[in-house]
Amino acid sequence: MSKLTRKQDALDYHASGRPGKIEVIPTKPTHSQRDLTLAYSPGVAEPCLQIAENIEDVYKYTAKGNLVAVISNGTAVLGLGDIGPEAGKPVMEGKGLLFKIFADIDVFDLELNTKNVDEFVQIVKALEPTFGGINLEDIKAPECFEIERRLKAEMNIPVMHDDQHGTAIISSAALINACELQGKELDKVKIVVNGAGAAAISCARLYVSVGASKENIFMIDRSGVIRKDRAKLEPIKAEFATDQDLNTLEEAIQGADVFIGLSTADVLTAEMLSTMAERPIVFAMANPNPEIAYDLAVATRSDIIMATGRSDYPNQVNNVLGFPYIFRGAMDVRATTINEEMKIAAVRAIAEMAKKPVPEAVNLAYNIQNLRYGKDYIIPKPMDPRLITSVSPAVAKAAIESGVARKEIEDWDAYTEGLRLRLSKEDALLRSLNLKAKSAPKRVVFAEADNYKILKAAQIVKDEGIATPILLGNKETIAHIIKDNCLELSGVQIIDPKDEAEKLEKYSEFLYKKRQRRGVSQGMAARLVTDRNYFGSCMVEFEEADVLISGLTKDYATTVKPALQVIGTKPGVDRVAGMYLMLTKKGPIFFGDTTVNKNPTVNELVDITVLIEKAVRTFNVEPRIAVLSYSNFGTVEGEVPEKTREAVRILHEKYPEIIVDGEMQGNFAINSELLKNNFPFSTLRDQPANTLVFPNLESGNIAYKLLQELGEAEAVGPILLGLNKPVHILQMDSSVREIVNMVTIAVVDAQSK
Repeated sequence: MSKLTRKQDALDYHASGRPGKIEVIPTKPTHSQRDLTLAYSPGVAEPCLQIAENIEDVYKYTAKGNLVAVISNGTAVLGLGDIGPEAGKPVMEGKGLLFKIFADIDVFDLELNTKNVDEFVQIVKALEPTFGGINLEDIKAPECFEIERRLKAEMNIPVMHDDQHGTAIISSAALINACELQGKELDKVKIVVNGAGAAAISCARLYVSVGASKENIFMIDRSGVIRKDRAKLEPIKAEFATDQDLNTLEEAIQGADVFIGLSTADVLTAEMLSTMAERPIVFAMANPNPEIAYDLAVATRSDIIMATGRSDYPNQVNNVLGFPYIFRGAMDVRATTINEEMKIAAVRAIAEMAKKPVPEAVNLAYNIQNLRYGKDYIIPKPMDPRLITSVSPAVAKAAIESGVARKEIEDWDAYTEGLRLRLSKEDALLRSLNLKAKSAPKRVVFAEADNYKILKAAQIVKDEGIATPILLGNKETIAHIIKDNCLELSGVQIIDPKDEAEKLEKYSEFLYKKRQRRGVSQGMAARLVTDRNYFGSCMVEFEEADVLISGLTKDYATTVKPALQVIGTKPGVDRVAGMYLMLTKKGPIFFGDTTVNKNPTVNELVDITVLIEKAVRTFNVEPRIAVLSYSNFGTVEGEVPEKTREAVRILHEKYPEIIVDGEMQGNFAINSELLKNNFPFSTLRDQPANTLVFPNLESGNIAYKLLQELGEAEAVGPILLGLNKPVHILQMDSSVREIVNMVTIAVVDAQSK
């Protein structure tokens, strides 16, 4: 098992808190007796009677239209084989999670205890009244072909076996673009498919549908090239049998334009690759290790276009580019099936999207300055938010045009905007930041490394490639914690400041010179730098580390003081401020100041707002700032309304480019409809604020903690703003997840500096 998926980490992830990865939550109010009588008896009788009268009303009054069943019998689970339905359940839950976060589709996963095709079909067919779509998953070949064929024929809702069609759709889009870039005609290229399972057969079929010639496709299984004269040739493989005198991959690959790998690692050698035609196309999609290593392939053929199934190389063929959006489009028009026209529409939409200018958010997420169509970008990135607004409408239109839709879409612009708003907003930003951090990891010094949570977080950020940890503390104590908890931190630098005489001398001399006129003597400087917060701050100041993380076991003021004395504020910045990123169901909202300035003056409030505005932009978010009060634009007089009102006036005057308004109450700030109806002159009337500036520390601190506990929002921070170099302070007793999130943001901060 790889470092990223250590056995115990994976087990802990699935077992912690509520077991599993998904839950069911109510979508209607349930707080009163009236709510309950409407939800169940007697109120529920009314929609029941309406549906009995008109069965199509089931889509109006129930969740059917947004509910997919992910169904498996566990006979071909990932690379694990036939491990049974119970053992396959974590995978099905994971598929449900992807449906939800990428396309806002709800899922019930169903694991069936049968290997009998007739029984499987009978069970699934009987579930049609419950679901709007059926996603078949991890069913072994050849049974999967027969199961899908029969269910598609006998059911009137979309059915798709993603193991077959997901890879086929994504790789078809990649193949179209790769052929275009390599100057090859799809109907003339010679294609070698290594593998003859469900995915391979479906890929070959779809390649033919989008323009490839069946006669130019050569398929290879464990016995060699599939030939028409093979004894006991399976019917499903006979479709791509050749009458040419070819026996091995080595023979078939000679002069081939395209290699499609859906098999095992390292079966395509550099020698074989060198015999392919000019400007070859290689899709080595075996996971986790491709049929030929990426580095070896590009070193062997400089004229190659290559794709793999891995995220750490260009051109990842990832099913998540397809299935969430295909089902979204199919279900939104109540399609009776997912037909060939809809699959081809998805292929074309994905292929065309790669040719369009890439949003800056995607460039930032992958730390690429200008991602554009070319040999290293033939299909979109999985994190591209445009997928739902490109693929789903294309699929929906194809369903309507091919006559399988039962619902028309009259306003396509409104439909597309609705799709955009469906995206899972609360964690999309953090996923994007995680990718950005991994693109250029930084050296992070942990001042409190004699703590299990810190060490566990250090292991995670090291394994995930987010950061290179540096641990401060007693070496024996740290080694003891690592051993007792079976942590893997071999090779990580551990520093005990007390043992670093040379560094202590250098740091104390620096601190004395910097603070000698602020009450720090030479002796005091020598004592202070032995403190790990001072020592870590000096490491960052002397560029021996990029980021300092501290605060887990000490109060905020004690932790931030060394950073202020050693590093200081940015040029032109007079103060620091604290900001929290709150991940809410309505998207990310930034809160400030929540940790530093107790009762800022008007000018201080202006400075804090400018600091926060610049910080929010580093997250690739356009700040829309509300300066909060208990008054709305003069409705109440008092010290706080007057202060916030004056701060906004100065901001409008000195920083006209900043989108900011106030003073206003919190509910008006985040409810643009409420604001527009009552104060239509406000600069925030068209969209809600995403950045809230509080009039004092008390209100900001109370607000974020209440939202965290009662609103089920995840708080990431505090993010310290205004320092000349990155230092970030943890909440006392943060969880491991919170520490990892903070390190991620700290690394992104260091990248921006």
